[in-house]
Parts: sequence; structure tokens; C-alpha cells
Amino acid sequence: MKRIVGSIAAIILAATLQAQTAKAKPVAAPDKQDVDKLCGCFDVEFKYAETFSPDKNYKFHDRDEISGGTEYIFAVESTDKRIVMQHLLVISDDMIIKHWRENWTYEDSTIWKYQGDKVWTKQSLTPAQSKGKWFQSVWEVSDAPRYQGGSEWITTDNKTSWENTADAPLPRREYSVRNDYNILKRNNRIILTADGWIHEQNNQKIIRKDGTDKLLTEERGLNTYKRIDDSKCVAAKAYWEKNKTYWTRVRTTWENYLATHNSVELQDKIDGKALHDNLFAQAKDFADGKIKPTDIDAQIKGTIEKYLGKTKDVAGTN
Repeated sequence: MKRIVGSIAAIILAATLQAQTAKAKPVAAPDKQDVDKLCGCFDVEFKYAETFSPDKNYKFHDRDEISGGTEYIFAVESTDKRIVMQHLLVISDDMIIKHWRENWTYEDSTIWKYQGDKVWTKQSLTPAQSKGKWFQSVWEVSDAPRYQGGSEWITTDNKTSWENTADAPLPRREYSVRNDYNILKRNNRIILTADGWIHEQNNQKIIRKDGTDKLLTEERGLNTYKRIDDSKCVAAKAYWEKNKTYWTRVRTTWENYLATHNSVELQDKIDGKALHDNLFAQAKDFADGKIKPTDIDAQIKGTIEKYLGKTKDVAGTN
């Protein structure tokens, strides 16, 4: 009798443990809730000003201010240790622009380091180098690489922040008007606020040549993201529903390439057009039904591969 009771008790215990295991959810990485707070519908304002140069003859550029915009930031993928966030600029209800993308990965094992001249190299990280850190990777509007860096989220004096320094190519506000430097050494500090977040920058504009860096000038940046009602971003959500299939396939094409290569070298332009120009045109054709779903992956891959090579402006395709 005791054996029967014991066997029944064992069966009940095993079933209970199995049920508890089935219900158990994976534990989110520390501070994931802080990363999640970067998502939302925001009024944005960007300000930049050059502050110092070691060259007494250097002529400081005018301050750059962009205000009054609306930006929708949302997770297109989210797991316990990885969040993929897409930024969309809301110009009007009829004009939405796919903006940059950022990935956040906890304790990443590899990182793409910018070397200059549109060249990135993959570097492996040891467990000690990545322990406890969230890695932010920033991608172009074409989903091509920009820069990556890792740090811990820290809370002091009731202020939560994340800070990292990484080499990056020139931002659009710079490369479209100047070419007197080739590395932007970005010191990025993200600070969470009661109504959004702030992105502070202490940047160095570097001339890198033959393995030597020369400081051209320093720059301060202040980007503010003030949370507003989600109704202001309804048009952005509608845009993404219409275009998410295409851009998901672009992102997948890049991920497949990066997974099988140790370096990336991009051409700036082909026939006077940047990569994002061709991808945006292709996205429209796909949305309008001019490209079949069965053909789009090959066309995306072909478009991206044309730009993988030397970094100068090339006439014609290769």
C-alpha cells in the first residue's frame, strides 16, 4: 500500500514540476526595461555645435539645428536579450520616411568596428569584454552598418543612462556638405527622462590617414525625444504595415551577408545614386505590385551586392 501511495505521489510531483516548467518564461536580461523605454512616439529636436579645434586657423561651421519633427520608434523584433528597433520620420500623414535602425543585444559576442573609408571589420568579443553590457548597433536607412558599441546601463542619483564611444562614418548632415574629415569618434550618452530620453554627444571629427589620427575639431550634440500621444504616429504605423515585408527582407539579406563575412566595404555611389536611393525606389515598386514576391529577395540581394566593393563613386555597375 505504501508503495502504491508513494508511486502516486511521485507521479503527481513529476506532473506538477512538468507543468511549472512549461509555464516558466525565459528571464529577461538585466535592464531590458530601460532599453524598451527608447520606443514610442516622440517629438524630436536635434542640435549640434562645434566647440574646439587645436588648429587656430580652423573656421568653425555654423550650428546645426533640426526641430519640430515627429519620430516613431518601435520594436520589429523583441526577445529577452535582443531588441530590433526601427525609426520612422513622420513628415506628414502622407509622407513617412524610413529612418535609421538600432539593435540592442545583451552580452553580444561579436561587433562590427568602423575602420574608415566605408570599411567595417568583424571582431570577436570575449565573455569578459561583453559581460553585463548591452550593445547598441546603429544601421543606415539602407540597413547597412554604421557603428556599434557596448556598455552597462547605470543608475546614479535617480538618473539612468548608457554611455559608449565608437568610431563612425560621417552622418548625412555632414557628408552631404563636407569632406574635410573621415572619422566621427562618437561619445554617445543616452539618458532616460520622465517623458522620454536624451541623446548627448561629445564627438571628435578625426582625419585618419596611414594609421594616424589627427583631430580636426570637437562637437557637442543634444538630441531630445519627448514622448507624445501615439495618435500622432498612426500614419507611421500604416506605412510600416504596407512596407514591412520589403524592409524585413532587406534586413535579412544584410544579416545573411554579415553572418558569412568578416569585413564589409561599401561604395558611396553608383551612377550618382547611393544605395538607399535604389532601395527606396525598389520598395515603392514592390508595394505597388511591380515586383513579384517570388522575385524580390533576388532583386534586393543584387542591388546590395552592387555596392559591396571599393568606396569611390563608380560609373556603371559591376
